[in-house]
Amino acid sequence: MFPVSMVGQRDKLLNALGRIVSDVSNRDALVPFLQGLGRDHRKFGTVADHYPAVGASLLATLAHFNGTAWDEQLAHDWTEAYTVIAQVMTGAAANDETLNPPWWGATVVGHERRTMDVAVLRVAPDVPLRYIPGQSVAVQCEGRPRLWRFYSMANAPRLDATIDFHVRIVPGGMVSSTLARSVAVGARLRLGAPVGTLQLNMASPRSVVLAAGSTGLAPLKAMMEQTAALASPPRTHLVFGARTAAELYDLADLEKMAAQWPWLTVTPAVSSDPDFRGETGTVADVIGRRVPLTDHDAYICGSSGMVRATAERLRSLGMPKDHIYFEDFGWSES
Repeated sequence: MFPVSMVGQRDKLLNALGRIVSDVSNRDALVPFLQGLGRDHRKFGTVADHYPAVGASLLATLAHFNGTAWDEQLAHDWTEAYTVIAQVMTGAAANDETLNPPWWGATVVGHERRTMDVAVLRVAPDVPLRYIPGQSVAVQCEGRPRLWRFYSMANAPRLDATIDFHVRIVPGGMVSSTLARSVAVGARLRLGAPVGTLQLNMASPRSVVLAAGSTGLAPLKAMMEQTAALASPPRTHLVFGARTAAELYDLADLEKMAAQWPWLTVTPAVSSDPDFRGETGTVADVIGRRVPLTDHDAYICGSSGMVRATAERLRSLGMPKDHIYFEDFGWSES
């Protein structure tokens, strides 16, 4: 039923469990994430009857590896947390059955290698896929059956329903390597249900700073397209970071967007290229130097390390915590 490697799914589930156990009062904040995870699990063929077995196995494993530290209170807390998660996930999956398929078939209609390790794909789903800019979907390709990897949509929903994905090859990444190097126009993909809670706060009157590390640009680019459709777009400053100038794979398109939209400023930055004539340093460094953070909202997307460093820098510069948006369930805030 499940792929050989379950690292991604396992980590999402365990991190959600840990956050519920450690902060019961904050469990409601995880509900949208868990609902998306429950809908996404439909692509594996999971049904409600599978969840009790998973829970029993999980609790037995926790008890075994915690040894004498596992007591009745811990068992109660983790059982309660898993019960909440199972109820939210199965409820969302049941509601989704009447609205959407478990996965969407899609055809690759465009494929462009931008750098040695980054490709931009355009796909056309067989049936339109509804999503919110900032969300992501799991993708499976024909050459890697039962292996799913998450990629963010890099555009706001279009009339023709096509979707762009920015794919960066990661060491040992079987899916990313196949998508970037081997997939061609006409290839078939499967897309899971949209997941994720990173989205624009449409009610905020503040200006916006977007912090993108490498292909973390994708969901923020979708948000920029969403912003462009507003009657009064807020002032928006995108800082797009990479290691070298050659890795600023989407800069030409971003500069066209900035030329078209007067409310948008784009600042490229590199961290390991002494010959680059623009801004140098990390995305966090550049934001600290270039962006006045008074009365701003910040949206961050990139690696866990980049997200952590940027959020911490913004908070140290005085940006309120509730003005900073990101989605990284691998980072537990102190």
